[in-house]
Amino acid sequence: MPYWLLKSEPHEYSLADLQRDRTSLWEGVRNYQARNYLQAMQKGDFAFFYHSSTQALGIAGLARVQHTNLVDSSQFEPSSPYFDPKSTKENPRWWTVELEFVQAFPRVIALDTLREHFSSEELILLRRGNRLSVMPVEEAVAKRILRLK
Repeated sequence: MPYWLLKSEPHEYSLADLQRDRTSLWEGVRNYQARNYLQAMQKGDFAFFYHSSTQALGIAGLARVQHTNLVDSSQFEPSSPYFDPKSTKENPRWWTVELEFVQAFPRVIALDTLREHFSSEELILLRRGNRLSVMPVEEAVAKRILRLK
């Protein structure tokens, strides 16, 4: 089963928000590579929920993909920070998935802990200059991450 890592700033949308909401669309991705990864997701895939731009950087828990290849409607809303004037309903540019909350980890798996256990070749998150908000995680690496929780 494929695994993914999704980054979110907790002040924007946290794992606790997903836990409260139970499901959520992963809207607002405006990077083509990240969009391509979203389009590669399948129902049932697991996603590590990573908190970025916060004091406690790291993986906070786990979500599961419920619905795939959904049009990201925020691209059509002029009042949205994710509005894309070049996108049309007939020819959308941006896609999303719906996630379901699975589990909050007992503690955040800190970025420093991930650096101790994985190389940048194993985990895209650790690559210098990487700013993607969506990235794949190899199954063997995902299983090792799960043992760290």
